[in-house]
Amino acid sequence: MRRASVILLLLALLGLGGCGQSNELVTLDRVGRPDAPRTLTLQMNAGYTPQAAVPEVAAQFKRAFADWARRHPQWRVALTVVPDSQGPAEQARLVERARVGTAPDCASVDSFSLPLFIQQKALVPLDRYFTKADVDDLVPFVRNTVRGPDGHLYAWWWGTDLRLIYRRVDLVPKAPRTWDELIAYAKAAHQKDPKVDGYLYNGGRYEGTFFDNLGYFWEQGGKLLDTRTERPVFDEGANRVAMLNVLKLLRRTVTSGASPGRVATINDYAFLQQAAQGNSVAMFLGGSFQWPTLQSVLAKDVMAKWRVSAIPGMRPGQTATGTGGWTIAALSHDPAKVAACASIIKEIYIGKANEISGDLPTSQRLFKSLKTFQQPVFQEFRRLLATGQPRPGLAIYPELSNQMQIAIGSVLTGGSSPEEALDAAGKRVEQTWKLETGGT
Repeated sequence: MRRASVILLLLALLGLGGCGQSNELVTLDRVGRPDAPRTLTLQMNAGYTPQAAVPEVAAQFKRAFADWARRHPQWRVALTVVPDSQGPAEQARLVERARVGTAPDCASVDSFSLPLFIQQKALVPLDRYFTKADVDDLVPFVRNTVRGPDGHLYAWWWGTDLRLIYRRVDLVPKAPRTWDELIAYAKAAHQKDPKVDGYLYNGGRYEGTFFDNLGYFWEQGGKLLDTRTERPVFDEGANRVAMLNVLKLLRRTVTSGASPGRVATINDYAFLQQAAQGNSVAMFLGGSFQWPTLQSVLAKDVMAKWRVSAIPGMRPGQTATGTGGWTIAALSHDPAKVAACASIIKEIYIGKANEISGDLPTSQRLFKSLKTFQQPVFQEFRRLLATGQPRPGLAIYPELSNQMQIAIGSVLTGGSSPEEALDAAGKRVEQTWKLETGGT
């Protein structure tokens, strides 16, 4: 009898162990009970899931997903996680999968790719799940991007960022208001401490190089594409003048000594952060997403020296900034799955994910109410978002950016004049546009 009891006890414990494992609400590729009657496929960036690289962030997302699963016991989410570094190629694959009917039911869509998804009719409207007040509360550039030409709401852009100037106030006491002041302040900082570079930025072959510096173009009123035909016009008329001004500014940063020649090799925001950590830079052009990282790696007395300010203009009062971030959209035509996708957006990502990840809210209300964003620096970010612009996420943009990256590199190294570099970029982009569209 004793032996039989032991065997029964062991079997019971094994059964409980198996049950506990199978009933875990969040695993690497599943959210919800494994025996839930409905399944939703969800594709998300790793950094915004329980697989985030930062353990604390991963744990908070795991709790958020588990809470959602408890509120929606009828759903099992089959989770596909993609690298945070996914680029236009991954977004293009997602559009193609939607075209052939193999896309996930719900997915993260890069904000700058969203217009292409809408244009390709890859997304299902979410209007019924968000009120007019919800949409009206979004910052203007977000509100304009998430709605299609037909007025429907096709995604929710829940987290954003912006580009701006970081400066050490012990070396650069005043925020530069103009390009001339940017050059002068950077040179003065380098002269004060020759071990310090005056001004750093991404200048290598890298999407960030073109995007970061677009603020200098947009603040002059420059347009990359014709809004009606989607034809590239960045090298024509007033747009050409504005782009040449940017290329001349970038060349001037090097020839004046404000920036070292090696900016032509910088193609990673991490390098800019490392320069700040090493006390070897006075100013750099970076993203709002770098502020929390700097807070975590710099000593408090060092961090206290850093401030942020708007990208300066050719003239005082001019400024603009590039904005990025991620949206979530429904790609399924099953109404129940669209509703489940909307619930994930509203219950996990709007507000909650902003506080977990540090990505800026796109809602004016959340900027005012979320405790995380009450620090003065985040209120400055909020103010600067008013001048934000997203990239035109249409098919020609990647080639436009690619050619301008080449142009910037050639100008920074002295291989081409600004005029020669822009002429070459414009010619290649125009050829690509004609080939892809049949335009004349």
